[in-house]
Amino acid sequence: MKLRVSALISALALVVAVASVSCAADVALTSIGQSPDAMMVKVVLKSLKITPDYEALMKATDLDGQKVLIAVVGGSSKGLGAAGIDKDQEVARSKALMEKAQADGMKILVMHVGGPGRRGTLSDLFISAAVPFSDALIVVDRDNTDMDGLFSKLVDGKVEILSAENVRGTKEPLGTVLSSWGVN
Repeated sequence: MKLRVSALISALALVVAVASVSCAADVALTSIGQSPDAMMVKVVLKSLKITPDYEALMKATDLDGQKVLIAVVGGSSKGLGAAGIDKDQEVARSKALMEKAQADGMKILVMHVGGPGRRGTLSDLFISAAVPFSDALIVVDRDNTDMDGLFSKLVDGKVEILSAENVRGTKEPLGTVLSSWGVN
């Protein structure tokens, strides 16, 4: 009897240990375009007491049980070079990641926090690749950042474009969106 109780306690301890190790965060965070903007969003998440699974070059295979994928778009030639990839590889990575998130039933939040200064041909390529997958969209300085209507065209009225004055200002809409998706 003593041996059975001891074996049962050991088995329960193992189950608890494995469960705590295998639990993924509720939020996966990545950069689309390899700008440093995703790191700024990570700081905002920290202020909301949310610790994401963060990987700048997150792959579809890295998604494992999270509820939400936050994709922060903003192109950086320097960031792409440091990551050892080109713009086409980054678009392919982001598309595969977004498709896997959708297939897994995850919500996808796309954020553009660089304002109008982070727009241009390179960033627009990544914006065009990511935004159509979004269930929600947060854009810093929307009036100036969406001056050509690119974001509006890509969401085609299907997703509300939430705006913030600056990166720090994304805390409120980010918290609201995540809370509505069951992430607190």
